[in-house]
Amino acid sequence: MKIIVTGAAGFVGYHVSKLLIKNNYTVIGIDNLNNYYDVKLKKNRIKDLKKYNKKFIFYKKDLSNYNDINKIFKKHKPKKIVHLAAQAGVRYSLINPKAYINANLLAFFNVIDLSKIYKLKNFVYASSSSIYGANTSLPFTEKKIADHPIQLYAATKRSNELIAHAYSAIHKLPTIGLRFFTAYGPWGRPDQALFLFTKNILENRPINLFNFGNHSRDFTYVDDISDAIFLCVKKIPKKDLIWNSNKPDPSSSKYPFKIYNIGGNKRINLKTYIKLIEKNLNKKAKIKLMPLQKGDVVHVSSSIVKIKKELGYNPKISVEKGIKKFIDWYKKYYKY
Repeated sequence: MKIIVTGAAGFVGYHVSKLLIKNNYTVIGIDNLNNYYDVKLKKNRIKDLKKYNKKFIFYKKDLSNYNDINKIFKKHKPKKIVHLAAQAGVRYSLINPKAYINANLLAFFNVIDLSKIYKLKNFVYASSSSIYGANTSLPFTEKKIADHPIQLYAATKRSNELIAHAYSAIHKLPTIGLRFFTAYGPWGRPDQALFLFTKNILENRPINLFNFGNHSRDFTYVDDISDAIFLCVKKIPKKDLIWNSNKPDPSSSKYPFKIYNIGGNKRINLKTYIKLIEKNLNKKAKIKLMPLQKGDVVHVSSSIVKIKKELGYNPKISVEKGIKKFIDWYKKYYKY
């Protein structure tokens, strides 16, 4: 079966593509290879995927160009799509907001509209835990209101969910939105905490610890995220026959629409996270304590009860194991 994976050169996109290929899908990868971070890293991910020959077909295209993407849909006639391409990063949204409008709104519209036109069986897309925004009631559950984003990145991701519901309602397009909680692991993004901390510690440079280290996160290993996405690809959402419009559950619908959290199921303080990195590097970090940054959510914790119950998702990799796997990869890739 042919499946499109947008953002195939990205961190999660690369891992998901590998998993789909190993499960006999032919992956049509699309990515514009922008320079938000190291393009060489993105190209090396694609190079690794191309070893699967005909099981992976890659297009360097920008999803904001409707005609270019239409040609790919028309040529390959995919049955399903995993839409992961987006302008990532909370802090960058404060500097270059327009990039988020183009990549997260215009591109999202193009992809979902083409999915409707070509009658795809399943539209699985990346949302984010950032959408919980000003909500401080932990753990975050899909049934809680998520309409108070505190930065543009989160606002665009919440918009994706609303657009998806509209397409599920009007066009009966099955859609599944996935709220990722702090993905990490080998081949990760250089702008993420684990990557930055590891790099700076090895290079004897200080690491910036915002909010004076009083953050906590629900870190999710990338293979666990990939497994969850694969479960969603296989199980096409259906109408919720007992959905109550008087007490609406925002994570399901009387239309073929679902929202799931994907988390590691364990909240960890950032200071503890750094200690685990230091242990694996056998080297102490030079820490520079900094105040809270604009747009940062202080504490993040996921409830994964819904995806466990409905799809059987069960994260397997602990943070202790996951950090070791990342550092082993980092040392090998960067020849330390």
